[in-house]
Amino acid sequence: MHRKTARRIVFHVFSIGFGFIMIYPILWLVASSFKGPSEIFTNQLSLIPKEWVFSNYAEGLRGFGQGSTRIPFSVFFKNSFIIVGLSTVGQVGSSAIVAYGFARIRFRFKGILFACVMVTMMLPTQIMAIPQYVMFNIINWIDTYLPLIVPSFFGNSFFIFLIYQFIQGITRDLDEAAFIDGCSKYGVFFRIILPLIVPALVTSAIFAFYWRWDDFFSALLYLQSPRKYPVSYALKMFADPGAVSNWGAMYAMSALSLVPIIILFFSFQKYLVEGISTTGMKN
Repeated sequence: MHRKTARRIVFHVFSIGFGFIMIYPILWLVASSFKGPSEIFTNQLSLIPKEWVFSNYAEGLRGFGQGSTRIPFSVFFKNSFIIVGLSTVGQVGSSAIVAYGFARIRFRFKGILFACVMVTMMLPTQIMAIPQYVMFNIINWIDTYLPLIVPSFFGNSFFIFLIYQFIQGITRDLDEAAFIDGCSKYGVFFRIILPLIVPALVTSAIFAFYWRWDDFFSALLYLQSPRKYPVSYALKMFADPGAVSNWGAMYAMSALSLVPIIILFFSFQKYLVEGISTTGMKN
């Protein structure tokens, strides 16, 4: 009995300590958003500011520029929500349709095409960056949101695989019963399959939202007008190598940029766990 209790204590102490180490960078970021510029680097390990500086958030929200050319930081949040919202809908919706086709519809070269889709998961983003940039430049999409949004409506290999595995776990008897009742393949998808794969869709949506929200490289590559920057790219504007960098405002806006991700994760945590844990299980 004592050994069992001791094991539990050791396990919980280890888990709490390891969890604190993992979350420490986020705690440091939030704490630094309330510190002055000098204290951020002189009092690096402490999580409690010696002097609370709430003006960092006000300075960060004021944004950049002077007078009529000033760009409030709320503009960058709006840009991010537009890009991320449309991209998430496009990726999840198109991936669900493609996954349903591979899981339930018979057609020629199905296995080869599915293998090609899976192979694309191993392609680094940097390999496709140059040919995509050349193509988007030819059709005059540079400095617009189109390169960040339109490709999302052609599916994502990881989400296709995730949803495909989830659909494979749904018994085909439901499809056959729906066909007997007069449903078409589209009716089966929208009336039978779609309501049953909600956990997989929510899981894909969370990953799609997070990846696009955190995407710095694409914005750096395609966007040139500061007023069109998303949050991930706008944060770098606080760091000015030729002048004084406003680290306090940068950390304040970085902390605010975590809020949508945290809210999304904890709001749909149940679906996320269910979507991952049941993927690939066969009935």
